[in-house]
Amino acid sequence: MISSTHTTRHSRAPAGLPRAEAPAPHTATPLASEAGARSISCVIPCFNEAANLRHLLPLLEDILWATHMRWEIIVVDDGSTDDTAAVAEAWCELSGFRCISLSRNFGKEAALTAGLAAATGDAVVLLDGDLQHSPELIHTMVAQWVAGAEVVYAVREKRSDESRFKQIGSKLFYSLVNSSDRFAVPRDAGDFRLMDRKVVDALMNLPERSRFMKGLYAWVGFRAVALPYTPAPRAAGNSSFNARRLVRLAIDGLTAFTTWPLRIVSVAGLLLALPAFAYGTFVAIDYLMFGNAVSGWTTIVVSLMFFIGIQMISTGIVGEYIARIYEEVKGRPLYVVRRESGTGLAAEKP
Repeated sequence: MISSTHTTRHSRAPAGLPRAEAPAPHTATPLASEAGARSISCVIPCFNEAANLRHLLPLLEDILWATHMRWEIIVVDDGSTDDTAAVAEAWCELSGFRCISLSRNFGKEAALTAGLAAATGDAVVLLDGDLQHSPELIHTMVAQWVAGAEVVYAVREKRSDESRFKQIGSKLFYSLVNSSDRFAVPRDAGDFRLMDRKVVDALMNLPERSRFMKGLYAWVGFRAVALPYTPAPRAAGNSSFNARRLVRLAIDGLTAFTTWPLRIVSVAGLLLALPAFAYGTFVAIDYLMFGNAVSGWTTIVVSLMFFIGIQMISTGIVGEYIARIYEEVKGRPLYVVRRESGTGLAAEKP
């Protein structure tokens, strides 16, 4: 078996899997020489991405060879129902590749955490398995990292390919989650990024189980550089992130990093209580001074329905935070690993 620390490429792809055409050779430069003493891990969370992995893995391997760094590729199979695990495990016959299969679908945040926990490189690159995150940008990310950046994150240049509803929802979400002045989650930045080892270690030291990774990236801080990019179309298949899952992710992000919904409940209660008290005082004085009968059953019924609705919404907001507390105190693991294949950079250890 050929080690990924050698200068010789793997001579062939695993049997039955295609091999991407190698990119144009990269000439050695001082930057490449400096990077050559370091190592890099690529983490790919996957759910039913077998067709895309057949193209991504050989392409990514060639790009990592061109960096002149020691490398590993870690595929995290998040309970796929297709042959994603089989494709990844076939590549694990070669050195430098690892596959971590979770026992069921735990969600992308858990799969990312599993990959980060397994990565051993001096830098870690996160990218999706659908080829929308261009692997060619890794060269630019590595150059920024060698130059001193501790985080290099890709930012979408435009969202013209998304629905109007999703664009408005995205703007609203970032406005709400960044309402706190303690830190800001970069707009239109996803999971496609390179992180220094110290950043990865900081993320792995966070004990919370309801993990909203985009918020955690921003929370830990460090010196970050934005890298504009335009996502490519999916190579195959359809995204599993439907509107329902996006809304759930947004709620997780808001409840994990902001407390303004709870404050709104208090403010709304105060704003509703003051006019109600003032109106009650007016009715009582009007009856005592002028003897006007108290009427308006319709007003009473409508007011009761309105206040009950406000109470139910308020209870729901409080319930979301209580649910997060409930999940945390149970202390269950974030994910369960069913099987691991390959060695990655661990093969270098004596």
